[in-house]
Amino acid sequence: MFYHVKELQFNARVSKPDPAFASLLLEQFGGANGELKAAMQYFVQAFSVRQPHPDQYDMLMDIATEEFSHLEIVGATIQMLLGPINGELKNAAEEAEIMQLLQGKAKKEDFIHNAMVNPQFFVLSGGGPTLTNSQGVPWNGSYVDANGDPTVDLRSNIAAESRAKIVYEYLMQFTDDPYVKETLSFLMTREVAHFQMFEAALETIQPNFPPGVLQGDPRYSNSYFNMSNGPDVRGPWNEGKSPGLGETWLYVEEPFRHVVETNGMIDHKPNGTDRTMKSVDKMDKALSQERSKKVKAAVPQGENQWCEYPQSSL
Repeated sequence: MFYHVKELQFNARVSKPDPAFASLLLEQFGGANGELKAAMQYFVQAFSVRQPHPDQYDMLMDIATEEFSHLEIVGATIQMLLGPINGELKNAAEEAEIMQLLQGKAKKEDFIHNAMVNPQFFVLSGGGPTLTNSQGVPWNGSYVDANGDPTVDLRSNIAAESRAKIVYEYLMQFTDDPYVKETLSFLMTREVAHFQMFEAALETIQPNFPPGVLQGDPRYSNSYFNMSNGPDVRGPWNEGKSPGLGETWLYVEEPFRHVVETNGMIDHKPNGTDRTMKSVDKMDKALSQERSKKVKAAVPQGENQWCEYPQSSL
């Protein structure tokens, strides 16, 4: 059940109209990394964990709801940045104040040609936020990543918060309005907070690497293939120990020769790892049974209900 409070979570303000920046800010309203995407992603993910992981459900719903509040902040800011455009668009005269905001017809056309506003923004919306990105591309459900496994979904969420944060960083370079920068800074900082929440939640699920259940073949998990010509570059991604499994990286200097010599990798043996096919098979079975048992135990046989409502004394 949602309950709307009319006050914003953060008091959004603008010092003056700025239609150009309003159009750019649509990226965080209806774009692939925006607030609606985040809200819907966490909202959808929450359903699959409701019974087996009620703690994760609570967190996802809380953050999803906050993301809806951020969508409201972004929408309110866009509307204020558009200033009197909605009213002025109803004035068909060329001398309307909207022309002054865009510095005349020639400037307006240059504005559009340089893609600083998407032409449909004003023409179709009448001067209000639209569920599109800054180029007029409609919001799409394919933006939402939900795989039904918290070790996968939480990583998607960490990445989503990272992308949203960097978009806010870029947006702040396109406005000199101190009030707008203040709002964007708040929204950007909440991305940092959510990143940490998802990271902490992931750590409560052990083991959580690799994502999912199956552990991966120890013959191939630590091989690095030198797939490019030129000077070799070495780093912690291809020498020393791997960060997830703690295996020693095997640097394959000449991948083609190695593939031929190992019969297309079929005869490639585990190297630099304590894991064996037998130990992996044992881990796969144990973890599969544990995760499956947890989910099955949380879902009642027969009749099922989502909530239990306490009886009111009234």
